[in-house]
Amino acid sequence: MKRQSPLSIGIIYIALGVLFTVFAIQSVSSNGWGFFSYFLVGLATIDFGSGVRMLILHSKIKAIQKNKKK
Repeated sequence: MKRQSPLSIGIIYIALGVLFTVFAIQSVSSNGWGFFSYFLVGLATIDFGSGVRMLILHSKIKAIQKNKKK
């Protein structure tokens, strides 16, 4: 099994964050702020945070690999 790169995982997490944000906006417009709306916003926040962390990890790995080649 091939190891996934942090870049692709980060992009997937950010895409999920966008998806949960859209669902939260639709939920708030139809039902107002309820438990499910807060839950979706929380999931989106976690996904955005994880996605950004993976993108930062990807850039750090690339920087380390670049320094090793010198």
